[in-house]
Amino acid sequence: MTTAHPMPPREAPSPAPDEPPAPGIRPLRALLQQARPYRFVLLGSLLLALAASGCGLVQPLVARSVLDALADDTAVTGALVLLGVLVVGGAVLTGLQSWWQQRTSEQVVRSIRRDLVFRLIRLKIPELDRRPPGDLVARVTSDSALVQNAATQGLVMITNGLLTVVGAIVLMGTVHLGLLGVTLAVLLGTGALLGLILPRIREAVARAQSSVGAIGAALDRSLGAARTVKANGAESRETARAEAAVEEAYQAGLTGAKYVALVQVLSGVAIQAAFLAVLGVGGALVASGDLDASQLIAFLLYVFYLASPIASLLGGLGMLQQGLGAIVRIEQVRHLPAEDDVDDVDDMDDVDLTERVAPAPHTARSTPAPPVEFDGVHFAYPGRGPALRGISFTVPGATRTALVGLSGAGKTTMFALLQRFYEPRAGAIRIGGQDIARMSRAEVRRRIAYVEQESPVMAGTLGDNLRYAATGAGEEDIAEVLRLTRLDSLIARLPDGLDTEVGNRGVTLSGGERQRLAIARALLRRPEVLLLDEATAQLDASNEQALREAVDQAARRCTVILIAHRLSTVTDAEQIIVLEDGGIRAAGSHGDLVGADTLYRELAASQMLVPAVDDRPPGPEARLAL
Repeated sequence: MTTAHPMPPREAPSPAPDEPPAPGIRPLRALLQQARPYRFVLLGSLLLALAASGCGLVQPLVARSVLDALADDTAVTGALVLLGVLVVGGAVLTGLQSWWQQRTSEQVVRSIRRDLVFRLIRLKIPELDRRPPGDLVARVTSDSALVQNAATQGLVMITNGLLTVVGAIVLMGTVHLGLLGVTLAVLLGTGALLGLILPRIREAVARAQSSVGAIGAALDRSLGAARTVKANGAESRETARAEAAVEEAYQAGLTGAKYVALVQVLSGVAIQAAFLAVLGVGGALVASGDLDASQLIAFLLYVFYLASPIASLLGGLGMLQQGLGAIVRIEQVRHLPAEDDVDDVDDMDDVDLTERVAPAPHTARSTPAPPVEFDGVHFAYPGRGPALRGISFTVPGATRTALVGLSGAGKTTMFALLQRFYEPRAGAIRIGGQDIARMSRAEVRRRIAYVEQESPVMAGTLGDNLRYAATGAGEEDIAEVLRLTRLDSLIARLPDGLDTEVGNRGVTLSGGERQRLAIARALLRRPEVLLLDEATAQLDASNEQALREAVDQAARRCTVILIAHRLSTVTDAEQIIVLEDGGIRAAGSHGDLVGADTLYRELAASQMLVPAVDDRPPGPEARLAL
């Protein structure tokens, strides 16, 4: 007998940060703005739809003439041929309109997605830090599809349905005004009920799309750390988190489906009620001799014909409500602060997106290595205490400066400020005497190469990653950086060499190989300033020594700033700056600091670089630094 294992309790998904409505967002105006570039194409699609509807509108009148001809025993051949032409012509026009509209819809969604991708990749780092990537991706995928339908098909359906209904009502009035009054009374009563239901569809769609974003965020969280999840046996917890988001999207989708179904029921009931009312009143009029039977039949055909344009009108209104719910989430992205100075073009509005992201050719730098200066820099992350407190120091050009200190002292924050990922609250940072706040981010980052502590690798080939920021690098330059980082032996062992795929996030490479690849990528750029964040943390002693030699060579042509916890890698640096609690505690060479600063000596002693000051084991601060 087997025992069923209970499922773990569902956890509520981590919600995306509350999105306050961006100022000035008007959903309908924003939706129409998406359709504006295609207004002439949409107008052509509408004309085709109206022509098809016109063929349908004329058919009851032709049918009436057929009935009258049969009653009078006259020729009906011409009327029957005309009726056939109208039926076939309406079908052909409908097919052409559908193809044209679908093509326009795809163009609209392509434009929306390209603009969103362009914007998302350029969002400022603080915005990316506080938003789950999965939610942002959902706005590019599912939200844009809803806007696509609303901005093209929905608008055409509403306009076509409305104009066709108006045309049918006018023609119905020419048949009999009394029966028209009966029909309008039924339809207006139903329309009042629909007016209460349609706005609820927008609310349900907005909630459902937010839940879809939460699903993406939950999956991004677990798949992005798949090894951590599996190593800690957390599959059930992560599954429960994602399933909770799925359930929320399901419930929101059910709510929207309920309202959509209710709209369909009411529209069907309206037509049936109008038909029965017209049949009853019209039958009485025919019986009394006040109405011809052919008139009643023609009027009933119009009542049946109304079913199609009313369905088109209501379907378009439903799409519109869905699009209005989604466009708000898309417009929120458009209002997020982005870096608008990372592309080397003068007029971004006139440049194709494929040109916007075209990399600059690789060229060797001939200018001397510039000094780097921090002048009274203060910084604090939102909602946290100060991370840097009046930092001031200068790194001479073509030298090596190491930043050391306990975790949280502000080392990585200084790198982030130097690359303008964040902006300082006060003070200035200069490269070559020029305030980087007065330089575009593109220029700042072109002059700097950064090797992150995690050494991320992009999916693709080894060659793609190596040439990521220097696409025009020559074979000699590539061979040189491979030799310096000792990757040449690895490449030689691989059957495909630099064309070898590295897998998602470089999963097929070891930690040391990823680190060496990141360093080789940075050196290939020939930067003016090289930032190394614990760049040798995952290297063995042999490769660490090789990388130290590579850094020494790089320092001859660029300014090097290193973050180091392993002091053995920076003992020969021209300058070492000791940070503590966001401020500079001491600065000098290794020999100077060992004798002048107790914290630095503790760190050095804990790593057996100098004798301990006493027989006590290293204190907790020194152990933290390891």
